[in-house]
Amino acid sequence: MKRRIASWENGHSAPDDFYGPLLCDAFSTSAAELGLSHGEVANSALIDAAYPASPDDAIRTVGQLWRADLNQFDPLLMAEPSEPAWNEASLRWLVAPEPSIPQPRTEGARVGLGDVAAIKTTADMFAQLDDQFGGEHARHSVIQYLNNDVAPLLRGRYTEQVGRALFSTVAEATLLAGWMSYDACHHGLAQRYLLQALRFAQDANDRRLAGSILSAMSHQATFLGRYTEAATLARAALMGISPVATPTLRAQFHAMEARALARTGDVAACEAALSAATKALESRNNEDEPEWISYFDEAELAAEAAHCFRDVNSARRAVAHAENAMSGSHVRSDFFATMVLADAHLRAGDVEEACRVALDALDLGEQLKSARCISYLAEFRRNLSAAGRSGAAHELAEQAREHRLWIASEQYS
Repeated sequence: MKRRIASWENGHSAPDDFYGPLLCDAFSTSAAELGLSHGEVANSALIDAAYPASPDDAIRTVGQLWRADLNQFDPLLMAEPSEPAWNEASLRWLVAPEPSIPQPRTEGARVGLGDVAAIKTTADMFAQLDDQFGGEHARHSVIQYLNNDVAPLLRGRYTEQVGRALFSTVAEATLLAGWMSYDACHHGLAQRYLLQALRFAQDANDRRLAGSILSAMSHQATFLGRYTEAATLARAALMGISPVATPTLRAQFHAMEARALARTGDVAACEAALSAATKALESRNNEDEPEWISYFDEAELAAEAAHCFRDVNSARRAVAHAENAMSGSHVRSDFFATMVLADAHLRAGDVEEACRVALDALDLGEQLKSARCISYLAEFRRNLSAAGRSGAAHELAEQAREHRLWIASEQYS
């Protein structure tokens, strides 16, 4: 950063569209008074969620996002997701022309498949940390790695073959950044990362990964209460990769559609989507599945079904599925499943069992740094309070008062 400031002072370069507005804020003055050529730059490209028009546009925008994220640019961190952006992205991806990569460059680092493998291995390591400790644990480190190590490679020199592999791997890493930002409840930022990831997957001609990115968008949309958009995104994922869809991917997309339909109260359509998901998963062959979808197994589908039946007020069925949703290997997923089990018991009128299970979830989630986990717990506490005072609820409060997630949920419950 010191070198960058010195370069600006010596007139060798000018602050870009990200740093320009920050300098204006720091000096409480206008861009013109600072001699910047950007005018009254307001980072509209960052705040306005839009599907990138080209691979070069995606490279430029995702680089700006990474820098803004690292510099804690509040308008971006606090941005709301855009409903039109979900619809635009799914439509533009579905009707996209042949994929393309940036025009060949004469400058920049030479990029090879070894560089791509390094990105993949590093992203896999961060994904394990995310799964074990929650999205807020290493989110900043992921963005720092992408900004410092990956951005120069995107701007480097590579063949078409390497470019496709690079874009696919960067799409997967940016998808991870989106999931982690979603888990931290930076929802507008998460959406913007997912939009860039989808564009990279499009230009990599990786339709399976693109479908999974749309599925992630659907998951977030359901969490945010945008159920119609969520169902549309899940259907677009299934339609868009139909010729190359694997059974596990089809199962995931049907499950995401079911989650959205459950929230709308369409029980019959929800059950039909869950049935399709179950049937698809039963036919899978793990050797034919992408490595990054391997986590979606019977336990994961049971967790999705538990969410669905809880949301349509079929508490006993929710309990049955939630009890089958514990993988034992995915800490955050197991926390969510345990909280759904607690909530299902509560809705079934079994307050004592609900409190016992909720305490199990707190023990399980003690290492998690996840705003989304806190929101699950806060919702349970509100439902528990609405059920009336009880000895079990009082005992839970006493036993849980030192748990970090319980303390964090107090301001929301």
